[in-house]
Amino acid sequence: MNPPLAEDELMAAIDLGSNSFHLAIARLDHGEVRKIVSMSEKVQLAAGLDANNILSIEAQQRGFDCLTRFVARLDAIPASRIRIVATNALRQATNSDDFIQRANAILPKPIEIIAGREEARLIYLGVSHTNASTDKRLVIDIGGGSTEFIIGQGFEPMLTESLQMGCVAFTQRFFADGVMTKSIFNSAKAGARKKILAINRRYKKAGWSSVVGSSGTIKAVQQVLVSEGWADDQERITYEGIKKLEKRLIEIGHVDDIELEGVKEHRKAVFAGGVAILIAAMKAFGVETISFSDGALREGVMYDMLGRFASEDVRDRSVQALIKRYSVDKKQAKQVVKTAQQLFDQVKNPLNLTDEDGDLLRRAAFLHEIGLAIAHSGYHRHSAYLLEFSDIPGFSQVDQKRMAQLVLNHRHKLKADLRSQVVLVGGEILVYLCLILRLAVLIQHSRSEHTPPKIQLSILDNQPNHWQINVMAINEHYSCLLGDLKAQVEQFARWGITLSIVTA
Repeated sequence: MNPPLAEDELMAAIDLGSNSFHLAIARLDHGEVRKIVSMSEKVQLAAGLDANNILSIEAQQRGFDCLTRFVARLDAIPASRIRIVATNALRQATNSDDFIQRANAILPKPIEIIAGREEARLIYLGVSHTNASTDKRLVIDIGGGSTEFIIGQGFEPMLTESLQMGCVAFTQRFFADGVMTKSIFNSAKAGARKKILAINRRYKKAGWSSVVGSSGTIKAVQQVLVSEGWADDQERITYEGIKKLEKRLIEIGHVDDIELEGVKEHRKAVFAGGVAILIAAMKAFGVETISFSDGALREGVMYDMLGRFASEDVRDRSVQALIKRYSVDKKQAKQVVKTAQQLFDQVKNPLNLTDEDGDLLRRAAFLHEIGLAIAHSGYHRHSAYLLEFSDIPGFSQVDQKRMAQLVLNHRHKLKADLRSQVVLVGGEILVYLCLILRLAVLIQHSRSEHTPPKIQLSILDNQPNHWQINVMAINEHYSCLLGDLKAQVEQFARWGITLSIVTA
C-alpha cells in the first residue's frame, strides 16, 4: 500500500481518450488536487479503427509520439504517483495489446484499460470534486468513442452507464464527408436516441435535480452558446440554444467552414457528431439546461489515486460488496487472506514482489470462492469468470484478468498451457502469486478453527524457481496437510518450480 501523499507532493494522470490524449499534473493543496500542468493533444485513436476494429499503424504512431512528449514532463514524479488510463478506442481495438506493449515501453507506468462503467465512475469523481454540490445530479460526458451517463449525489455515483456512441464514432458514421444537413442531423439524433432508450426509463425513475456536462464536446458547445448569446444568464447550455446551434451548423453546411468561437480547429471535424448526441440526450431525458464542469476523467483518476494513498481505496469497498453479494464465507476468506499475506511477506524480497502485488493477492484471496454462489463443481472457473467480466468499481480490465487467473489456478491440476496464459496476463510475478494463493488455500483447506502448523516459505539460494516449505509442529487437526503439500511437488514442477517439503 502506498504511503499517504504529502502536502505539495506532485501526482499525474494521463487519459488516453478516443479523440484526444490528456495529461494533468497536480499537487496536493490542503487535501485538494490542484492542477499545475494540463496538456491535450488530438490523437484520434478511434478514427484509426477499421471495420474489424484493428487500430491502424498511423493512429498508433500518433499515440506513441504524443506519449513521448507527455513523458518528458514527468521526470519529477515517481511512478507510484502516476496513473495512465485508456478508454473506449483501446477497449474496442482487437490489437490493443500491441499498442499497449509498445506504449508501456515509453511510459513510466503501465496503461490500465478501464471498463465503460469504471470510466463513468471516475468521470463522476472528477466532476463531483471539481463542482461540489449536495444535489442529486445527472452527469453527461461525450467522449470520442463513448458517452457516459451518471447519476450521483455528493461524491457517490448511484447509476453509471457507458454507451457506444461518441463524437468521433458518430462523425465516421454520419458526417464522414463533412456535410451537415437537416436529414443527416436527424439520422444522427435518431441513432443516439436508440441507444439512450436502453437506459432512459431507469434513469428517469431515479431522477435528478440538476444536470452537469463535462469534456471537450460539451465545453465547446457551452462556449459557442455563450459567445452567440444563446446560453442562459448563468452561462448554462439550454435546449433552445443548442437547437439554434444545430440550425447554424446546417446553414454552414460543411465542417471545414465552421467558424464559431469556442470550436478549435482540431474539433471542427467531430463537432457536429457531438452536437447531435447532446441534442438527443437532452431530448430523451427532458433536460432544459446543462452546467459545464471542467473536471472529468483525469481529475477523477487523481482523486481516486488520492483515496488509495489515504487508505480509502474504492477497490477494497468493491471487494467487500462482492463478498456480500455472493455470500462468501467471510471467516474462511479471512483465514486464507491471513495465510496468503504471511507467505507473501516471507518471499516478497527474494521474488522482487511489490506492495501492489500484495494488494492484488489479498483481494483475490478474499474472492477466490465467489463462484460457489453459482455451483460447487468447478467453482474456481465460475469465480474466474465473475472476476474477469463483472463491472467492479476501481479495477482496470488488466487487474480483473489478473485476479481471474489467480482464482482459476488455486485448485486442481496445473497445466503447462495455463502457465503460458498466466505469463501473458501478468508475467512471472503473476505465476508466483498464483502459487502463493494455491498454498494458502491448501493450508486452510480443512476450515479448522484450530491454529495451523507454523509454515515457513523460502526461496533457496535466491533462485526464484526453487521454493522450500518448512512445516513445523503438525497437529492432529492438520494431519492431512503434509500429504497435500507433498502432492503439490508434481504440480509446481509443471510450472517450472522445484518445490521441496521439510518437516521439523
